[in-house]
Amino acid sequence: MSLGNHSFVTEFVIVGFPGLQSEFYGLASAVLLIVYCCTLIGNIAVLILFATHNILHKPMYIIILNLVVSDVLFSTTTLPKIIARYWFQAGAISFFGCFLQMYLVHYFGSVTSFLLLIMALDRYVAICFPLRYPMIIKNSTIHILNATAWIVAKACPLMLVIRAYPLPYCDSNTILQCFCDHISITKLACTDRAPYSFPAFVTAMVVLLGPLVFIIFSYCSIIVAVLKIVGTKGRLKTLSTCSGQLIIIALYYLPRCFIYLSSNIGIIFSNDLRIVIIMLYSLLPPMINPLIYCFKTKDIKQTLMKRFKRSTAP
Repeated sequence: MSLGNHSFVTEFVIVGFPGLQSEFYGLASAVLLIVYCCTLIGNIAVLILFATHNILHKPMYIIILNLVVSDVLFSTTTLPKIIARYWFQAGAISFFGCFLQMYLVHYFGSVTSFLLLIMALDRYVAICFPLRYPMIIKNSTIHILNATAWIVAKACPLMLVIRAYPLPYCDSNTILQCFCDHISITKLACTDRAPYSFPAFVTAMVVLLGPLVFIIFSYCSIIVAVLKIVGTKGRLKTLSTCSGQLIIIALYYLPRCFIYLSSNIGIIFSNDLRIVIIMLYSLLPPMINPLIYCFKTKDIKQTLMKRFKRSTAP
């Protein structure tokens, strides 16, 4: 029996997709490996661009840089283990390792949520108070806000782990998920889950809905400000500066809110469908975001075009 809790379980086994036949394990691991490699390549490319071009050392791109770091760390926390589970049938993870992964999964998710709030704040000030933007939004201000996001985000995941770790785990140790998360782990506890699931739901809603409320407010204010601009061309140009951020925000918040709400209002999915949805909203945004940064942000797109022309010049 573990000294840290009253459990007979010493390790967990990550199942992944319960309905996946063994003959498709190789294909699943290959797809996940491609997703991981594309995520690393795309995000590292953005990091290199930022490090080598001073033109990108602006508030918006500093926020993007932090999002890139969060995306890479999240993917590195989750993907290697599920790839190993399907490639080498190595799905076992230690008791402590599972809770560590759970903490990191929720931590990086929380960091991203707060960074998206900062991104919305940047666009709100830039469009609603353009003359005051250079005085309000400075590089130093953004560095402080980003650091605050990384620090404040520690609290909620730490609370989840502290409450879940001492629970008695004395029966099944198989996790019907591709990584250790709070819901999948606490379902295995040999006790009533209700006192733990509701506070976890409230915590998730605070982390998700708190920033989302401000983001909705900021973009409603942006729309009002844009409607005051004379001329359709000016309106479209102003809105185009927000298009990339809106796509990133939608990819992050919409499916997460849907899953959290559906699980608490009685909408039932099959295990495989639920896991597929969670994997899609967890792993596709880190892979797609670099493309959005490159094609929807002016300075990054111009920097890439200059490098491409330089490399193709005779």
